[in-house]
Amino acid sequence: MDEIIPDKRIDIRGLKCPYTFVRSKLTLESMNVGEVLEILLNYPDAAVSIPKSMQDHGQRVLSVDKINDTEWVIVIRKERD
Repeated sequence: MDEIIPDKRIDIRGLKCPYTFVRSKLTLESMNVGEVLEILLNYPDAAVSIPKSMQDHGQRVLSVDKINDTEWVIVIRKERD
């Protein structure tokens, strides 16, 4: 499988809900349809809520990976404006 190279990356470690989603959504809104956003975070609730909220808003969640005991990487493709 080909590695997905994100068009933009954000580091929202240290933020808690709802700021994690707000920051992710605002970043995605500034991107073009088809582009990929990588989100690095360390708030456990956001590792669940961000993917669900993005799907609810019509975006495609490509992956959610726990990279160590406290951090996750979420990769999202913008599917619509």
